[in-house]
Amino acid sequence: MTSEMERLDKHRGQVQTRSGPASYVDTGGPGRPVLFVHGVGSSSYLWRNVIGQLDGERRCVAVDLPSHGYTPAAADQDFTLPGLARFVADCCDALELADFDMVANDTGGAITQVFAAGHPERLHTLTLTNCEAHDNMPPKALLPAVILARLGLFAPIARRMGRDIPRTGRRMFRGVYQDAASMPEDVVRAWVEAQIGTPEAARQSQRLLTSLHARDLLAIEPALGRLQVPTLIVWGTGDRFFHRKWAYWLRDTIPGATEVVEIDKGRLFFPDERATELTAALCRHWNAHP
Repeated sequence: MTSEMERLDKHRGQVQTRSGPASYVDTGGPGRPVLFVHGVGSSSYLWRNVIGQLDGERRCVAVDLPSHGYTPAAADQDFTLPGLARFVADCCDALELADFDMVANDTGGAITQVFAAGHPERLHTLTLTNCEAHDNMPPKALLPAVILARLGLFAPIARRMGRDIPRTGRRMFRGVYQDAASMPEDVVRAWVEAQIGTPEAARQSQRLLTSLHARDLLAIEPALGRLQVPTLIVWGTGDRFFHRKWAYWLRDTIPGATEVVEIDKGRLFFPDERATELTAALCRHWNAHP
């Protein structure tokens, strides 16, 4: 039987960019490309259900950020928001993506805000789902992990947790899924192993957590205030990391944003769990801006 991962991996490749090697999924297909950007703790597999629903209708591209999925991270990888936005821009250059629709979740949404502020001409439309905004970085619910990382304690604790991946996966993902028990085991394993499966992975995750700062979001707010790219906000209302008020903050800050679509009780990773609702909202948005 084909696994959840194998269905997406038949489209997987690796490309060398100015920011280092990048693993990506590219389905090919007709129409304007769509670039999907995940956040901390997941990978391109987050988008597998949305991509499946768009099969044959759009060219879907999803990248793995450094130290996630199958993209390695260099010892000195720049994990700041501007550094990760450069990584995404370098992936776009390597894959020859221009005039595309961009969809992002979680810290991928923060990275995408920085990307959009610097490269608005590359975007046809933008869609942001639950993510950091303004000064909400790190969100309060993540602050304990960030404090451990700053103290140098996250990596050793995470390594101990990595000895029991099924149990650790349930603990890690129950706060970001409504029904974490239904997550495919191969996806859980892939995400946990990439983050804390080896001592080096745990150290990189620790360094990533200490590299993300609200000041980098605050710095691009003037550019966000000039962003005319047609922007859709789709927000899960059950998310404990990014409360609903931030959806409306983004709508009111970005001139190109006109609508917030609420996903009732959806949690942070609702793009996976509630893919049908997200895909419907995306298609309406794209059809309105052909």
